[in-house]
Amino acid sequence: MSSLAAHRAALVALLQAVPDVGWVHQRERFARDEAAFRALYLYTPAGGTQQLRGWWLRRVATSSMSTSTARALDVHSWELRGFMAFDDAAASEIAFDNLIESMRAAVAADPTLGGVTDPGPLDEPEGLQLVEAGPVRFAGVLCHSAVLTLKTWSYE
Repeated sequence: MSSLAAHRAALVALLQAVPDVGWVHQRERFARDEAAFRALYLYTPAGGTQQLRGWWLRRVATSSMSTSTARALDVHSWELRGFMAFDDAAASEIAFDNLIESMRAAVAADPTLGGVTDPGPLDEPEGLQLVEAGPVRFAGVLCHSAVLTLKTWSYE
């Protein structure tokens, strides 16, 4: 398995283990029919009611650097985009923020994704970084949305 595929699989598996994270798709999902599209993200949290709640992962960049004549360093940049339906009575914004922090904590507790990636340089941000959050319409529903980024490293 290439480092790219291994990094993707390890990150998705780690995030899927976060309680009530919703669906974590290894790629951006799409369906021509809105009902079919919505079904890809319908999730029922423990003790809750069904709602749109899910994430998709995309590699947005890869760069390679030579660290010596014998080794190269691949740096994969990832974007994780998530959505959760608004529920004002349940303070869903707070729940969504807490979910993001649980995901960030999971990655911080296992920064090499189970040993699949190498540690990054000390001068680089570590773990999942929240870069954008706000309301959006997703699958015809008003949702909270967040964009998180992460870099993974591997020496080849």
